[in-house]
Amino acid sequence: MVESYKQEFIQFMVDSEVLRFGDFTLKSGRKSPFFMNAGLYVTGSQLKKLGEYYAKAIHETYGDDFDVLFGPAYKGIPISVVTAIAYSELYGKEVRYCSDRKEAKDHGADKGNFLGSPLKDGDRVIMIEDVTTSGKSMEETVPKVRGAANVTIKGLMVSLNRMEVGMGGQKSALEEITDTYGFPAHAICSMADVVETLHNKPYKGQVVIDDALKASIDAYYAQYGVK
Repeated sequence: MVESYKQEFIQFMVDSEVLRFGDFTLKSGRKSPFFMNAGLYVTGSQLKKLGEYYAKAIHETYGDDFDVLFGPAYKGIPISVVTAIAYSELYGKEVRYCSDRKEAKDHGADKGNFLGSPLKDGDRVIMIEDVTTSGKSMEETVPKVRGAANVTIKGLMVSLNRMEVGMGGQKSALEEITDTYGFPAHAICSMADVVETLHNKPYKGQVVIDDALKASIDAYYAQYGVK
């Protein structure tokens, strides 16, 4: 049984048209029957809710034992900001946000490689991203974070675990991240949760995942899913 907040988050992704079904070619070259694009959370109410779902998932998974939310550029920037706001409102805890720049800024008071709060020795960091298909983004981000100060990365939180093999072709991208960088990686929900929540269950008068789409998703996982 999928927990109620996960079901609500899945319905929220569908309502926001962030989670879509059809024929998509991913950055990895894989052809997928589903696609998630967190860049489509654009309104104030959507962003407020998004931050609350991330804050709840982080609180449930990692507790309050951290200082900084780090969101990699570009999509991780608004996610880290709205989650920091939600954490303050929901749990009364002030956490800082930090993001990297794709191009270092060489002038002004905020010059350097980062936006938001500078990372300091002793900081405990939660990495926050939209979705991890292959884990490639962590290759760039983790060395930047660890190189900025003597920090501890407590873990990673993403929206959706796509449950497919990462770059190594054996384990899921989230498992590869844990093996490679030594910190846990979790998601608010998984594609298994999505299928269980939406398959042949009418939502707002229509079935989002019918038997034909479920067969396409099953075929995709037969090829790219974690064995």
